[in-house]
Amino acid sequence: MPINVNLLREITEVAGAPGHEQRIREIVVREITPLVDEIKIDNMGNVAAIKKGKADKKVMIGAHMDEIGFIVTHIDDKGFVHFHTLGGFDPKTLTAQRVIIHGTRDVIGVMGSKPIHVMTAEEKTKLPKTTDYFIDLGLSKEEVDKIVSIGNPITRERGLIEMGDCVNCKSLDNRLAVFILIEALRELKDKEVPYDVYGVFTVQEEVGIRGANVSALEIQPDFGFGLDTTIAYDVPGAKPEEMITKLGEGTAIKIMDSSTICDYRMVKFMENIAKKHNIKTQKEILTAGGTDTAGIQRMNPGGAIAGAISIPTRHIHQSIEMANKYDIRGSIDMLTNCLLEIDQHDWSF
Repeated sequence: MPINVNLLREITEVAGAPGHEQRIREIVVREITPLVDEIKIDNMGNVAAIKKGKADKKVMIGAHMDEIGFIVTHIDDKGFVHFHTLGGFDPKTLTAQRVIIHGTRDVIGVMGSKPIHVMTAEEKTKLPKTTDYFIDLGLSKEEVDKIVSIGNPITRERGLIEMGDCVNCKSLDNRLAVFILIEALRELKDKEVPYDVYGVFTVQEEVGIRGANVSALEIQPDFGFGLDTTIAYDVPGAKPEEMITKLGEGTAIKIMDSSTICDYRMVKFMENIAKKHNIKTQKEILTAGGTDTAGIQRMNPGGAIAGAISIPTRHIHQSIEMANKYDIRGSIDMLTNCLLEIDQHDWSF
C-alpha cells in the first residue's frame, strides 16, 4: 500500500526548529481535526490528539515536531550572521549548505567558512567546528538588520525528492513520525480502540525530550510508544555490528537506547503484532541517542509500559536524510495494529 508522498513532502519541508514549531503545528492540527474526538494544545505547544476508547486506560504516542536547527546569536558589521545550534550537528556536513533564517520574512543564506585555498596545512587536517561557520545572506549590513534579529530560528533548505523506493529530504527526523502518527489516526478514524489514545505531537525533543516530559506528566499513560527515526548505517565501510538498522528491512522494534530500556513485555507484544499481521521488522539497539520514549516511560507516577517504533534512516542529522517508503508503511501498520489490539496481550510480569 503506497504512502501519501505529497503530505509527507509538506510535513518535511515546513520549518520548525525547537521552540519554534508553529508552522508544523498548524499542519498537524489541520490534518488531525477530522480524525479524533478532541484536541488539546498545552502551554509549551504540544498537540494531543485524543481518540476515546472503551476502557479506562490510556495509551500515549510521542512524535516530536521539531527539527534540528540553529538560532541567530550575532550579526557582524559586514552583515554576516553567527549562530548557535539547536540540536546535534556534524559540523563537516554544514559546508556550503543553504539555510533559511526566519526573520521578518524568510531569507535564504549559505553556510560560509574559510576557503581551502587560504587554509594552513594544519587547518586542512583539522575537523571543523560549528563556530568555524557563518551565514552569508548576500546582503548589506543595513538590509540584513531589516530582516534578521537576535533569536531568529534557522532551518535547513532542502526539498523532498523520491529516489527509487526511498524519500530524501531534510527533517525526516522526525517528520516521518509526525506523518506516521497522522496516518495511523486516519486509519483508526472509523474503528473502535480498546483504550484512550493520546497521539501527542511534541516539541523540543532535539534539545532534551522536553515536550514529551510535560505531556506524560499531564496524561499519565498506562502504555506508551515512542515514534522516531533511528540510524541506518548500512553503507560502505560499516561493520555489521555498527549498522543499527538497514533500509528496506522493515520498521524497527526498539530494544534500548541511551535513555530507555524498553519494557520487555512491550517488545514481545510488538513482535507478536508483527508476526500476526505479516509486518516486516528488525530489532534496534541504539547505544547513543534517545527519544520521547524516555519521557513517556518515566514522567508518570509508577511509570508506563513503554516501547518504541523506530524508522530506519540514513544520513541522520545531516543536510539530507533518507528513508524507505516500505519501512514507513510498515511503521504505520505496526502502530495502527498495536493500538487496536493492546488489550489482547498478557501484561503481567
